[in-house]
Amino acid sequence: MTTIGKLRHLVEIQQRSGAKDELNQPLPDAWTVVGQVWADVQHPKGLEALKADQPRSVVSASIRLRYGAPVVAGMRVLHEGRTYQVQAVLPDDGTRRWMDLVCETGVRDG
Repeated sequence: MTTIGKLRHLVEIQQRSGAKDELNQPLPDAWTVVGQVWADVQHPKGLEALKADQPRSVVSASIRLRYGAPVVAGMRVLHEGRTYQVQAVLPDDGTRRWMDLVCETGVRDG
């Protein structure tokens, strides 16, 4: 059971803003804030990979929120200067108390 005391990290939830440039092309880095919620951010695992011939660490994270937070896959979560890409939203055991976000964040080495 998740208690209020375990949701100790204030995170910001963002979604793509839909903003477009003067040529009516979507702006890939345009995000808008959906809200701020309390969460429990955990980093259960990570791996090292090469991407574009550069070493890159990929960290998987689990972010637990209260049930009903307005989050879907494709959004992102910001916490302590790190950006987490939401890969999936998992429901709880049917009690509608919390939900878990399956996220990834990358850290470039060097």
